[in-house]
Amino acid sequence: MPRTILSEPDWSEVFKSSPLAEVEAANVRCREVASTEWRRIVPVLEVAAGIGEVDHATVKDLCVCVARIDQAERDLSERGLMVTAERGTVKNGAATIAGQYRTQLARYIRELGLSPSSRSAIVPPESGEESSDIWD
Repeated sequence: MPRTILSEPDWSEVFKSSPLAEVEAANVRCREVASTEWRRIVPVLEVAAGIGEVDHATVKDLCVCVARIDQAERDLSERGLMVTAERGTVKNGAATIAGQYRTQLARYIRELGLSPSSRSAIVPPESGEESSDIWD
């Protein structure tokens, strides 16, 4: 069966429009970042890892992670690591969020073979055995 590149999700369904200008600006950027990541990795994964439609949700979630990390990092750059809240100066919650998304992103990177060490673990199927039985 010939391979086909996965169709890119409609990012406006993931990062919905908002009437709040600040939220909408962040969502517009998330859509752009997720789309850029999708277009960057899907062609590589399609060839290197043989991904298919069954992997669509995993790849989509990886792109969401990248977009949310970008969003959290932008917040950290704008407001700093410490912010003033009702109870005084506290850690910016974006730092925790970025860390959680990075943990998930690392899992996807390993799972999809996007790191040097995980790529070395991917073994392409052997070719040339015409009469091989799937039960052997």
